[in-house]
Amino acid sequence: MISEHDLLLELKSGNKEAFSLLFRNYYKDLVLFAGNFLPNQTLCEDIVQSVFLKLWEGREVIKIERSLKSFLLRSVQNSCLDELRHVKIVRGHEGMMKDFHFLEALDTEEYVLYSDLQQHLNDALNKLPPNCMEAFLLNRFEGFKYKEIAQRLNVSERTVEVRIGKAINLLRKHLKEFLKILLLFFSI
Repeated sequence: MISEHDLLLELKSGNKEAFSLLFRNYYKDLVLFAGNFLPNQTLCEDIVQSVFLKLWEGREVIKIERSLKSFLLRSVQNSCLDELRHVKIVRGHEGMMKDFHFLEALDTEEYVLYSDLQQHLNDALNKLPPNCMEAFLLNRFEGFKYKEIAQRLNVSERTVEVRIGKAINLLRKHLKEFLKILLLFFSI
């Protein structure tokens, strides 16, 4: 495996294979990381692609003092924050900023742990019954209130409460070892 330093040198010299390797190695984690700031998967992918484009365009003059991955994480984080400012998200903005302050303190090693948590969370979410998962995602990831979810799904508010409660209980069961970290992010 090529070292990060050597990969950066190859990138600076215009080696497209080095750029492709860099893209393949970091793209998924960066999109996942962007998802902590923005709820829209397509927008997260666009931002990460823009970061890679800027990296390629500025490759000859780029100065990376820490690790390349830390540089990319910071670039994605800054781009996500720019996007948040641009669209002026009113709802959920304060909660997302709390998450931002927590994530800002993470170094690369801690992010790897967070990335593992995110993967376990995705796996646990996929084990939920579809109707519970949909209600939970609308509430916790998109900021919908129970009444709004009930109208959208054409069910009663009580049904939404039951589905979200069931989702939370199943997530607690599947994610016992990560529960303390989850409490910081989702207030479960």
